[in-house]
Amino acid sequence: MTEPNHLAVVAATVTAFLLSSVWYMGFGARLATLSDAYAGAERPPAWTAIAELGRGALVATVLAWLTGQVGVSGWPGALGLACVLWLGFPVVLLAGSVLHERVPWRLAAVHAGDWLLKLTAIAVIVGTWR
Repeated sequence: MTEPNHLAVVAATVTAFLLSSVWYMGFGARLATLSDAYAGAERPPAWTAIAELGRGALVATVLAWLTGQVGVSGWPGALGLACVLWLGFPVVLLAGSVLHERVPWRLAAVHAGDWLLKLTAIAVIVGTWR
């Protein structure tokens, strides 16, 4: 078992943040039609970017640790791990929000796409840069 590469964790955190930002900029108008939380929304306050970087850092750290635990090295294994984790966690949680909280499935699908993008980017970075 090796120590996670801290530089890879930082790179994965920043990459995930940037990819997610671009993802949601692309869906901004669509989100406004799917949820009142996004309708007429202004630019988020600066502290939300810091919070998102913190969330991304936590996910990147956990994925870096997990790739070491399961022996993932190289992008194919990292990509496979990311897809399994995506199905097992964000998809299940978002499906629950659709089933039990009446979240529109299209809104959940936008968030699921963001999580797939983030998890694959993070896993590939920390899984190959060891």
